[in-house]
Amino acid sequence: MGFKIVLSPDVPKVVNEHLRGNVESFLTDNGLTLDDISSYIFHSGGPKVLEAMETTLNLPDNALEPSWRSLREVGNLSAASVLAVLEDVLVNAPGKPGTYSILAAMGPAFCSELVLLQW
Repeated sequence: MGFKIVLSPDVPKVVNEHLRGNVESFLTDNGLTLDDISSYIFHSGGPKVLEAMETTLNLPDNALEPSWRSLREVGNLSAASVLAVLEDVLVNAPGKPGTYSILAAMGPAFCSELVLLQW
């Protein structure tokens, strides 16, 4: 028993093709750029998905470490896994006051949800 999902092998391709544009558009709507983001709280959607996120957003080393840790320790809980990553960040590495983070999750039929956080 338990939760079972089947991921399309195309998810990393979709991330590579669309995530950066979606994030940049979202940030522009909020008067920000990628340079304004100090941390990323991303759904742990599997190794290839995390690698695609890192590559397409040109993230610095270890930017998604809480997501990787969640994937290792908890696994992929679909979009809800971002809550485990958020808990890790809140406990171990909350942002400095005034800085921004993006919280992002992906769901069925490939939709993405983006939330802008200011600490």
